[in-house]
Amino acid sequence: MIQRIEEEELTELIEKQKATYKITIMCKLYEIPRSTYYDRITREESDLSKTNRMLKEKINKIYHDSNKIYGSPKITKILKNKGHKISIKRTQRLMRELGIRSITCRKYNHYSSQSNNDFEGKNLLQQNFDTKDLKEKWVTDITYVHTVNDGWCYLASVMDLHTNKIVGYAFAKHMKKELVIKAIENAYKSEGLKNDNQIILHSDRGSQYTSKKYRSIIREKGLILSYSDKGNPYDNACMESFHSILKTEETKRRTYYNYKEAKLVIFEFIESWYNRRRIHGSIDYMTPIEYERKCVA
Repeated sequence: MIQRIEEEELTELIEKQKATYKITIMCKLYEIPRSTYYDRITREESDLSKTNRMLKEKINKIYHDSNKIYGSPKITKILKNKGHKISIKRTQRLMRELGIRSITCRKYNHYSSQSNNDFEGKNLLQQNFDTKDLKEKWVTDITYVHTVNDGWCYLASVMDLHTNKIVGYAFAKHMKKELVIKAIENAYKSEGLKNDNQIILHSDRGSQYTSKKYRSIIREKGLILSYSDKGNPYDNACMESFHSILKTEETKRRTYYNYKEAKLVIFEFIESWYNRRRIHGSIDYMTPIEYERKCVA
């Protein structure tokens, strides 16, 4: 979609380029009357200058409130939601002038636990992550967090694909089957579920997820098991994406002294930031909690 550039933005553009090009030519090229251009730049403090100063203050606040994570698309959406008329290009320019930029999520390197390739579990999702309602499709996986004193610790998470909400998780010094079972149990508890929900629960073929104990407990809860194809992390891309966000926005930005500290920070990241404050473009720039409330309203 082509965005209309406002006169005040064109005025500023001409002002920056007037040393290179004639003002008359630029006004004609940008279809802005010369009188409008001169009127704007001769004011004591132009409306453009006031607006840009105000927008910079708001952009800077949104940026730092997001812990320096949000980029121009999300900042623009937040400003529009607050009633400001601003294009993404203008946000990008003002961010450059402020000397700020978002943290970019790099491609997540899949950490593969020992897989049970002989296990014949069906892939019910087939990379179809679309949903029509809450509690229709859940995905789960394990990632790792390093600590200075306690070495590698492990996070098992469960996501509802309809809202991107992390509905359950567990953190431990081991990555045994008890870790992933605890994450599922916590999901059930937090969502207030009983058995026979018929939710599809998708995971990779890690030994934890193919263990007899895990499969038995999952079936007791009425969940429908689904597994990624052998050696294909893209079948669980949504969880891989969450792990990338976690590492880029949190775990790669600091050092954890021990398991206890890491556990507290992970709790704060998921409960305070990711589920309740971090907006997601895939759910109309809402937080998972906001979108969930909208769905049940």
